[in-house]
Amino acid sequence: MCGSKRVWMSELIFILLVVKGWWSEGCLEQERSALLQLRHFFNDDKHLHYWVDDENYSDCCQWEGVECNNTNGRVIKLDLRDTRNRESAKWHLNASLFTPFQQLESLDLSWNNIAGCVENEGLERLSRLNTLKFLFLDHNYFNNNIFLSLGGLSSLRILSLAGNGLNGSIDIKGLDSLSKLEELDMSFNAIDNLVVPKDYRGLRKLNTLYFGGRATAMIDGSKVLQSIGSLPSLKTLYLLFTNFKGTIVSQELHNFTNLEELILVESDLHVSQLLQSIASFSSLKYLSMRGCVLKGALHGQDFHEFKNLEHLVMDRMLVEVDTRLCELVHLQELYIRDNDLRDSLLWCLANMTSLQVLNVASNQLTGNFPPGFCELVLLRELYIDNNDLRGSLPLCLANLTSLRVLDVSYNQLTENISSSPLMHLTSIEELILSNNHFQIPISLEPLFNLSKLKTFNGEIYAETESHYNSLTPKFQLTSISLSGYGDGGTFPKFLYHQHDLNNADLSHLNLSGEFPNWLPENNTDLKTLLLANNSLFGSFRMPIHCLQKLATLDVSNNFFLGHIPVEIGTYLPGLMHLNLSRNAFNGSIPSSFSDMKMLKSLDISYNQLTGAIPERMAMGCFSLEILALSNNTLQGHIFSEKFNLTNLKRLQLDGNKFIGEIPESLSKCYLLGGLYLSDNHLSGKIPRWLGSLLALQDIIMPNNNLEGPIPNEFCQLDCLKVLDLSNNSIFGTLPSCLSLGSIEQVHLSKNKIEGQLESIIHYYPYLVTLDLSYNRLHGSIPNWIDRLPQLSYLLLANNYIEGEIPVQLCQLKEVRLIDLSHNNLSGHIPPCLVNTALSEGYYDAVAPTWDHASAPALSYFPPNGSPMGKEETVQFTTKNMSYYYRGRILTSMSGIDLSCNKLTGEIPTQIGYLTRIRALNLSHNNLTGTIPTTFSNLKQIESLDLSYNLLRGKIPPQLIVLNTLAVFRVAYNNLSGKIPDRVAQFSTFEEDSYEGNPFLCGLPLSKSCDDNGLTTVTTEAYTENEEGDSLIDMDSFLITFTVSYGIVIIGIIGVLYINPYWRRRWFYLVEVCMTSCYYFVADNLTPRRFYRGWM
Repeated sequence: MCGSKRVWMSELIFILLVVKGWWSEGCLEQERSALLQLRHFFNDDKHLHYWVDDENYSDCCQWEGVECNNTNGRVIKLDLRDTRNRESAKWHLNASLFTPFQQLESLDLSWNNIAGCVENEGLERLSRLNTLKFLFLDHNYFNNNIFLSLGGLSSLRILSLAGNGLNGSIDIKGLDSLSKLEELDMSFNAIDNLVVPKDYRGLRKLNTLYFGGRATAMIDGSKVLQSIGSLPSLKTLYLLFTNFKGTIVSQELHNFTNLEELILVESDLHVSQLLQSIASFSSLKYLSMRGCVLKGALHGQDFHEFKNLEHLVMDRMLVEVDTRLCELVHLQELYIRDNDLRDSLLWCLANMTSLQVLNVASNQLTGNFPPGFCELVLLRELYIDNNDLRGSLPLCLANLTSLRVLDVSYNQLTENISSSPLMHLTSIEELILSNNHFQIPISLEPLFNLSKLKTFNGEIYAETESHYNSLTPKFQLTSISLSGYGDGGTFPKFLYHQHDLNNADLSHLNLSGEFPNWLPENNTDLKTLLLANNSLFGSFRMPIHCLQKLATLDVSNNFFLGHIPVEIGTYLPGLMHLNLSRNAFNGSIPSSFSDMKMLKSLDISYNQLTGAIPERMAMGCFSLEILALSNNTLQGHIFSEKFNLTNLKRLQLDGNKFIGEIPESLSKCYLLGGLYLSDNHLSGKIPRWLGSLLALQDIIMPNNNLEGPIPNEFCQLDCLKVLDLSNNSIFGTLPSCLSLGSIEQVHLSKNKIEGQLESIIHYYPYLVTLDLSYNRLHGSIPNWIDRLPQLSYLLLANNYIEGEIPVQLCQLKEVRLIDLSHNNLSGHIPPCLVNTALSEGYYDAVAPTWDHASAPALSYFPPNGSPMGKEETVQFTTKNMSYYYRGRILTSMSGIDLSCNKLTGEIPTQIGYLTRIRALNLSHNNLTGTIPTTFSNLKQIESLDLSYNLLRGKIPPQLIVLNTLAVFRVAYNNLSGKIPDRVAQFSTFEEDSYEGNPFLCGLPLSKSCDDNGLTTVTTEAYTENEEGDSLIDMDSFLITFTVSYGIVIIGIIGVLYINPYWRRRWFYLVEVCMTSCYYFVADNLTPRRFYRGWM
């Protein structure tokens, strides 16, 4: 009994020991301490936020970039890629810091500004790490000396030195000791030559080599091929940014007997000569020339020697290819997208019966879908998107029973999917039909039998789901994207049967109902859910269970109301992109957003939110890059001192009620590219530290109470594209150093800016908008105004600008709006304005900035914030009112406003050929002559104001053809004759359009015209007016003036004679004035030499 008990206890102890060996309680303390020591050097909080000495984060195996062995808890992988603060300078690495990690297998130190190693603490210290297999040092500043310290890393299998400071000639023998090395990357360097001795016996296991220069410094590819021919184990060779100058004739090329893959990227080569040179690569299976700059034509016979070639990539080559390419009957994969294929080549591709993958996208293909593709019965993937194919899909497409991927998006195909061959593609897994004219029911019922379908992308055309449909789809989708023109129905029933969805885009379908919590609950792996621009309503309820994997959620542009759930951060902790904008949410911003540690973009703009920005959110959402809170009713100060959003790239707080100064906490946001604070109640001076945020592209802060001058530090903002400080209290002169080469928009109107206009205008090659109106600028428009070649909107109204309008203004070929009104300009109107974009056919309207309002989700912003800004807004006066133009309406608006100046001379007849303009205002000047008859060519004009000038003659009757004219004013001139017939638009103009012209007649004026078209006033008076060009009768004027003057004098004398008191006061006043004048003359005007006589 005791013996059996003893055996039982022994087995239990053994089991416990085994379990203990299988289970790790976390990382070792010594390795945790070593990681904390590394934290001082890799100091980017964005990536290593959890690397802290805190008991809440004691297990370093859970830290970012750290991977541990599941058995013993030892660190086996460190990913420190791009974890050095970008503002930090180059530095030297102490490699000994990594020696505590004795079982480390992979170390990534790329993109960290490392310039080398500390003396005696170089990479040779890593030789103690016997398990190190993968070392990534790419995109740092290591030089050739690094090869001296790599010799001891004998366990390495992959080594990356791409994008460093390697240059000149590199002797491969420096890596001899790396006997296990299988992959070596030395691309993106300035290496001239790789020296590989003949009959080289080292690096016997090296099978993959990346080599090449940079876009600005290509290397000689011919020389490289010759030098590496002594690496017989090489199977894959990548050559980036190489230049093949001619035919390569070298015995070494015959040594590439094992090379299977040759990838040429962004290289210059003569394609025919190159193929002849590498024809000896007998084992070559994969050849890629993607994006290469080719010379010569590509002939089919050039490939005859490549008997084993299975994969050929020729994307973006723009080279002529003849039909003999189709003789490559053994080719399995062919990629020729982004070229200009000939129709004959397209049809002959049917002969390549071994093809399994064919990509002919973006080739400007037209006509019907090529039926010859039906012969490619082995085809697994077909990409023919982004062309101009029309008609329907051929029925024979059903023969492609092996087809798994079909992409025909962005064509003009038209077909009812219910009678389409697509229903018979039983092997199809990915079906992309979007941006065509297919008739697809929202139920997707015709596709229910496609049991292998995983991805579907298509457009719905107002077809509702059948209410009697009870079928269950055989497919389980992982990704679905439906768009189009829904009719407001509910969610399609087939979605209730899906359980494997990763991505679901159901935007723009006008779906109704409440938020579909069942969708993420049924699909626990759901990562992306897009429901923008529907008709969803009610409160936004949280799911029953926490959705850990959901990363992107967009419910913008719906009708959700009530509070944003207080616990939203608890139930959706893994969100990276959240868009709740354009709903009717009210209440305050939940502080639980701080629980979303990975949140990168948050958009809750265009709601009815109140209160302040939660301090907890400003501290906890440290990964946030885009924060949009615009157009709510938020108030208080923007941020408190507790602020940790240092990774912000875009901050939108416009359209709220924030007060106080711009917080200094934003000075920590070195990545900030867009700052939008317009339409608030901000006060104080513009911070000088804004000039240190060198990534700023947009500074948009109009309609606040900001004051003071623009800081000189703004001169450092080399990336600045939009500067909008209009309608503030900015004063002083602009910084003399402000010559921003990348600036596109300058909006500084309605401030108190002073100075000479000439000192402001510099060479701005990309400037589109210059708005300095409503300021206190002096000087004249400089002759070098033509240094703004892209200028489209020139707004200088309401200043004190003098001088003439320079003819150099006509060199602004892109100008569309010119507002120089309310200044002191003189001289003539330049007739050369006809040479600008204001003339017919000169430009096509293209929106100058991206339409942020129509963006579906913040998560889909273009990379690097390109383009960054919101819609541009320009104020321009037309039709006697001031309007704000933006977006595409702005691009279609053209006009000239020169009103309220001192312009003279006649209106040039060439102005009548500015057929693009919609508004022309020349009022309140001293213009003479007649109204040009060429104005009848202004077919798009809506407002024409010539009032308050000295124009004479008749109103051209040809103007009645201006059918778009809404405002016409010629009041207070010297016009005469009959007013044009009251037809078309002229029937809408009343008397105030013509008043102040005594010799105009006809309706709507009360003066009638005689048979000669003249007013019934005497002909003599009319003739005198024509000759004198004046409305004043000089004889009458002189008589009236003399009589009035005499009456005033007699009246004064009469009053003094009748009233003795006023008479005494009058003579006393005269005496005082005479005495004062005497002493003034004696003290100030009498020469000093007369003083002696008086003394």
